[in-house]
Amino acid sequence: MDELTHFSDAGRARMVDVAEKPGTRRVAIASGVLRMQPATLERIRDGRIAKGDVLTVADVGAVMAAKRTSDMIPMCHPIALTGVEVEFGEITETDAGGCAGIKVITTASCTGQTGVEMEALCAASVALLTIYDMCKAIDRGMRIEYVQLEEKRGGKSGIWKRPELTR
Repeated sequence: MDELTHFSDAGRARMVDVAEKPGTRRVAIASGVLRMQPATLERIRDGRIAKGDVLTVADVGAVMAAKRTSDMIPMCHPIALTGVEVEFGEITETDAGGCAGIKVITTASCTGQTGVEMEALCAASVALLTIYDMCKAIDRGMRIEYVQLEEKRGGKSGIWKRPELTR
């Protein structure tokens, strides 16, 4: 499908009418990385960030963001999510700049007439932004990388997975 559906024939922005689409089980998985100094990662791991338990707060932020995606993305439909899962993993190998990192993987699911890709992407983004917010006092050089859709299932287009070479 190569057509842009969020524009009318007259070229005006619109929310797509999904009323005639059948409801199906839909799942989307997104990921992203926050690069930081190794000492920042160590402080997160050891619970030594003054603002509190960073990953727990980021987990809650991700769920809240998924639930409010249609309030932030103009053409998104409000979706009755059936689940949001958040996983964090450490990246201890440093990159060329000497930064370690945290990877987040979010999974959003629903049974409905439209997909949950934006909800998964929004959840991943807000999780990373939450970590940044909680740690910025000690590491302003952190950077968010590779927020991307990893997989989506359901609907007319079926299953899509990110090719291995682009991860």
